[in-house]
Amino acid sequence: MTPQVTAIHVDNPPSTPTLTTSYVHGISSQPLFSSTVDQCLRASVERYPDREALVFVQDGIRKTFAQFYQDVEQTAAGLLAVGLKRGDRLGMWGPNIYEWVLMQFATAKAGIILVSVNPAYQLQEVEFALRKVRCNAIVCPTQFKTQRYCDMLRQLCPEMETASPGGIKSSRLPDLHTVIVTDSQQPGTFLLKDLMQAGSSQHHQQLQDLQKKLVCDDPINIQFTSGTTGKPKGATLSHHNIVNNAYFIGMRTGFHWRKNTRVCLPVPLYHCFGSVGGGMVMAVHGTTVVFPSAGYDGHANLVAIEKEKCTFVYGTPTMFIDMLSQPDLAQIDLSSVEGGIIAGSPCPPEVIRKVINIMGIKETVKNHKNISFH
Repeated sequence: MTPQVTAIHVDNPPSTPTLTTSYVHGISSQPLFSSTVDQCLRASVERYPDREALVFVQDGIRKTFAQFYQDVEQTAAGLLAVGLKRGDRLGMWGPNIYEWVLMQFATAKAGIILVSVNPAYQLQEVEFALRKVRCNAIVCPTQFKTQRYCDMLRQLCPEMETASPGGIKSSRLPDLHTVIVTDSQQPGTFLLKDLMQAGSSQHHQQLQDLQKKLVCDDPINIQFTSGTTGKPKGATLSHHNIVNNAYFIGMRTGFHWRKNTRVCLPVPLYHCFGSVGGGMVMAVHGTTVVFPSAGYDGHANLVAIEKEKCTFVYGTPTMFIDMLSQPDLAQIDLSSVEGGIIAGSPCPPEVIRKVINIMGIKETVKNHKNISFH
């Protein structure tokens, strides 16, 4: 017996309301995209090669779309050169740094599944996450604030000390063979800048051939739940998931018609708000993403908005409360801001009123879980 389809979110229901495949097709004014992550980024690169794609204020890094894509291709070829392959899982463990976004798109181009690892994870938590999804590789800085990433990895994998890069054989993490460090040379690891030079013409050709095999339904990202109701659970997302989420976020906020949108993004990249709402929206809609600091800093957010002429601001309710409470808020020029997104609930109505009246953002739109204003 064919199940009846009674609730399809389209403009007009199909004439024959039956469900025979995993996709429900109906007539809609907003069709879903079937593009891969790389296809979306490449389209924006071709359209806006000289527009800034990424600005990391604290680190002084600026990349146009063309410059960023060159780094993505080099890194993707390097990942293949050190032995990673399509379907492998690579954990990105660190704060909001350029290398995070670089790995997000390089892994997608190489067909490698990016595992978003919470930068605050301690020893047992990162061991659980890496074992759970059977990570083959992990990328991290040496340390950030009190988080000593390489030291923790050495505690989990003492074999790193004597292993050759890419040849780790760990008893506690049996699937992990490759560690890539973003900012220092460590025993048994690859330094990222060396990896970016490792790809030969053969690997670049391999990368090009791979693009013909990747499809939008391939898994490309694993994100973990918070773990508040038990152990964190890894949700596997496809290109189709994150591309369409990014597309409709951009449509909801008007990024498809606004010119030169510059998003101030203080939210963490390991969460979907940062990586999809920020990085993927950049790739799909050609926006510029400005990262004020590697770790959250309310004052740095305001300074970045003023100096970088940001037109949109992302944040959680607590982040906006913090920005509103900065002592020099009145001296910061926020006139460039057109809107933003407050994600998470609940958001007190008085906070929205202050965002409108004090930060000068006049229009608000509310939905079920997130509140966006523009």
